Amino acid sequence: MIILTGGAGFIGSVLLAELNAAGFHDIVVVDNLASTTKWKNLLGKKFSEYFHKDDFLDIFEEDLDPSEIEAIIHLGACTSTTEQNVDYLIRNNYDYSKALAEWCFEHDVRFIYASSAATYGDGTRGFSDDNLITPSLRPLNPYGYSKHLFDLWLLENRFDQLCTGFKFFNVFGPNEYHKGAMASLVFKAYEQVQKTGRLKLFRSADPKWKDGEFVRDFIYIKDCVDVIMWSLETGRAKGIYNLGTGLARSWNDLAASLFSALGHEQQIDFIDMPEELRGAYQYYTQADMGKLHAAGYTKGFTTLEDSVRDYVEGYLTRPDQHL
Repeated sequence: MIILTGGAGFIGSVLLAELNAAGFHDIVVVDNLASTTKWKNLLGKKFSEYFHKDDFLDIFEEDLDPSEIEAIIHLGACTSTTEQNVDYLIRNNYDYSKALAEWCFEHDVRFIYASSAATYGDGTRGFSDDNLITPSLRPLNPYGYSKHLFDLWLLENRFDQLCTGFKFFNVFGPNEYHKGAMASLVFKAYEQVQKTGRLKLFRSADPKWKDGEFVRDFIYIKDCVDVIMWSLETGRAKGIYNLGTGLARSWNDLAASLFSALGHEQQIDFIDMPEELRGAYQYYTQADMGKLHAAGYTKGFTTLEDSVRDYVEGYLTRPDQHL
């Protein structure tokens, strides 16, 4: 049995499809479907049980037999970078993660979890997943802080070598459709261009960066899932690892990839960045991927151009967009 929290979410549902393809069907999905469209991400997937996240936290310690569980893959979290209820984020992202992790460590059950590149803050302290760097990081928003707290807890208690964590960078791809404002720019840009023929990008609020030239480490969801499956199947990677491509690309590059995939002439309008984002905006992210490669992961990552084309042609332009 595999416990998959966030199994109806973006990364979780794509991982669920890949687990099914690999022959895993005894999977317990834990999530909070509420009134969102996340339920559509579960269509066509095989799993043995579904629990609301709050119900699962009440029962898992007493009702689960550790000998029957291969792993808990904990991807469930509030991922909104604009959420300001810090108490909620700590309860949902930090306390919940601790409860699951402690149970896994006590019962010798594999624990794989999602951290975030949001823990790196503005990037002035670099993007190294070296444990010695982690305590010095300064996240820019409460979401990043909640993820950072859990990473620190693992490191301070030397639990990091009992589990595997991934600091996800800018992930995009199918099954993110329910995320609203937190969906990737690729998805939001596709909808803009389809409606208006034009794309809006933020104008730089930092004189060091030209409009559209600030960069992110964009990674396709399929590449992320490949890494998680490798970790699950081999058990070789223990610790906290970056999960990006290792190659930063600009918003202009992303826009060019999208317009090319759609066969449209490029039309970009630069708009002012909202005041509330200016002090908490990442102009540069690029994952240092040396640690993951040293752990034995050798498969390459899909280029931005090929990823965007696959997303557009394989999903966004088709009636059934889910993977």
